Amino acid sequence: MAEPRTRRHWLTLVIFAVVVYVIVRAADTPQAATSPSTGTTGPATSAAPTGPSATASPSAYDPAAYAAQVRTRAQQADVSAQLVMAVLYNEAYKPHDPALERAWQKYKPDAAFGIANMHRATFDEVKKGRDFAGRSWDELPDDRDLAIEAEAWYLHDLSAQLPPTWRSSLSRDRLLALGYNTGAGNMLAFAAGTTPGTQAQSYLDRLHTNWAKAGKAVGG
Repeated sequence: MAEPRTRRHWLTLVIFAVVVYVIVRAADTPQAATSPSTGTTGPATSAAPTGPSATASPSAYDPAAYAAQVRTRAQQADVSAQLVMAVLYNEAYKPHDPALERAWQKYKPDAAFGIANMHRATFDEVKKGRDFAGRSWDELPDDRDLAIEAEAWYLHDLSAQLPPTWRSSLSRDRLLALGYNTGAGNMLAFAAGTTPGTQAQSYLDRLHTNWAKAGKAVGG
């Protein structure tokens, strides 16, 4: 009986460490169903690009190391590679280690997975009709290229929902980033002129901070 209690003890410690980390970073969760006042794809057929291993590593994570994958997946989805990379930088606030992500998911079943922080429902919707339709959401922590591919196509789908013109002064890329973080409904509300709330504005501020280095990373 001592061994199960020991495992539970260590799992509790791991979960506690992740909770403390996330609270300290005070970051947003993507695809959240929050209100605007509070603020939070044709198929690709080419083979996965070469570059860093698609298998996640416990070592320090740098989105720029996946520039080749970002360029390839962004081109397939017809979205800005700089935007895809900037979103990865925005979502790099927590440790992207498969074991930690799965430990946290046991504590919070609706947590996001992968380096692009995607929720299960979003992934299952985005993959429909795509070349990764047979893949599973719980593969995201281990396959960073799959995470980037799903992110790029989700941005593609959000872009398709924007009207030809909008009242907001925000650019298409800024609106798409907000859509990624807060959901399509909030994105459309922002496009119609609703002012982003504190959390949404914080996400935009981080995007602005990450924009230049994202462009440098992808060569844009």
